[in-house]
Amino acid sequence: MKTAYELVMERLAKDAPSKPLTDAQKAELAKLDEVYKSKLAEREVFLESKIAGATASGDFETIEQFKKQLASDRKTILDELEEKKEAIRRSSD
Repeated sequence: MKTAYELVMERLAKDAPSKPLTDAQKAELAKLDEVYKSKLAEREVFLESKIAGATASGDFETIEQFKKQLASDRKTILDELEEKKEAIRRSSD
């Protein structure tokens, strides 16, 4: 007996079969992953140092602001990465 997930995936495959990626697309996707991994790490290091400084001074309001900014920046970077990846995936269509 198949799970609901498996049934949905089969229907999706029938409705919109996925095309295999070319080697060039795979290379582009890998490069994007590396670039955005670096961007994210850079931003995390920067904001974590700011958080550490605010923690040392006991400025809890600033700590929260930096944590919110880090979460927002992480989401923005990952969303941008996914948009670019999807554009590459669609480029073979």
